[in-house]
Amino acid sequence: MRVLITGHDGYIGAVMVPVMQAAGHEVVGLDTGFFSDCGTGVDYNGFAAIGKDIRDVTVEDLQGVEAVIHLAALCNDPLGNLNADWTHDINHRASLQLAQMSREAGVRRFLYASSCSMYGAAGDGLINEEAPLHPLTPYAVSKVRAERDISALATDDFSPVFMRNATAYGMSPRLRADIVLNNFVCWAYTTGKIRIMSDGTPWRPIVHIEDISRAFAAALVAPQEAIHNQAFNVGANEENYQVRELADIVREIVPGCTVEYAEGGGPDPRSYRVDFSKLNEMLPGFTPKWDARGGAQELYDAVRAVNLTEDEFQNRKFTRLVQFKYLLDSGRLDDTLRWRSTN
Repeated sequence: MRVLITGHDGYIGAVMVPVMQAAGHEVVGLDTGFFSDCGTGVDYNGFAAIGKDIRDVTVEDLQGVEAVIHLAALCNDPLGNLNADWTHDINHRASLQLAQMSREAGVRRFLYASSCSMYGAAGDGLINEEAPLHPLTPYAVSKVRAERDISALATDDFSPVFMRNATAYGMSPRLRADIVLNNFVCWAYTTGKIRIMSDGTPWRPIVHIEDISRAFAAALVAPQEAIHNQAFNVGANEENYQVRELADIVREIVPGCTVEYAEGGGPDPRSYRVDFSKLNEMLPGFTPKWDARGGAQELYDAVRAVNLTEDEFQNRKFTRLVQFKYLLDSGRLDDTLRWRSTN
């Protein structure tokens, strides 16, 4: 089918595009280009893309599109905390507007990249999609609101699906070093120390970006009655880890590194263990391929191949908050996060 992927030039999008193309879909991208000079170069094969902010999408942009995969967002808690109104403007209001125009344009399936972070402080028990939501940050709140309002648009002809991704990891041409497993590997390789900012006890479910992409591909072609207007946790039950367990895995992969706890680091209230059974039951065509150990090895091999330095991994090319501060401080973005001139 003809599929529009918003945020195609981001961390997940750069991996999802070739996965969708390999599945036989005609992919059109839409991205404003915040990260076009981040990570490494991306060679999209036979690919059409629209350079546009998702807040400016029109019905005309969506003509002939059969499905939308909506990845574009301000993508983590530190960035979301920079300005809560930016976060809600882009992640909530613009997502709802995109869904409304998609329905008007005749798009039949709308896959929304949501997040397990909306479970917030959930304790040690496994929680499924019916669990109460306890969003603790503007980012998580924006995801809850977007799901609620997009769900209300569902009809027999417009089928939204909410893919609640676990914390992502893995290599991408638009690599991020500001998510937990990636961050640990980069610290370990460049400094010999894995830095834990909490006491290491919080639970985090993690999932490789290739598995995220494959889950979306399965949801794209699943029977409507199996997924219509439903939420799915995206990941695997075996991939729930405490932060200190992830640090230990990286310590075993990267030779000679040690684990270091930040002074005064206490328990992080953002702690949740997630049940992913529903995804595997309702989308039998999807089986996760990656685990934390394989992902850590992949990342270590990649950063070693380019001899990544500490300065490089902490700069704007690999950390989203630093990139946005650079774009704002250099005057390229205005105070609404819009480009001042053609980028």
